[in-house]
Amino acid sequence: MSMIQVLIIVFALFAITRTILQFKRGAVTRTWLLFWILFWVVAGVVAALPQTADTVARLVGVGRGADVVIYASLLAIFYLIFRLYVKIEQVESEITRLVRKLSLDELEDGSPRL
Repeated sequence: MSMIQVLIIVFALFAITRTILQFKRGAVTRTWLLFWILFWVVAGVVAALPQTADTVARLVGVGRGADVVIYASLLAIFYLIFRLYVKIEQVESEITRLVRKLSLDELEDGSPRL
């Protein structure tokens, strides 16, 4: 086993433990806990057994295992960026709503709130 394989496996185990800690703190939902554990387990398996990526590549019609890993990674990254974008839009909308409400409350009371 090469050094990069060992590093990826160790990092995957580290990421799994961090995800579990975040779940215990309530920062991650059960769905995202399962998603990230599955993601890091797959990353560890592909690092330990690179031929699994070649098998998946043949199944989906891609030339090399490394290519299928890159394609899957890009899909995951774009999906996560989309989720972040939606969440940011929700937060901005909520902030706008709260600022408007505070401003209207301040106008009604006549005194600024801090």
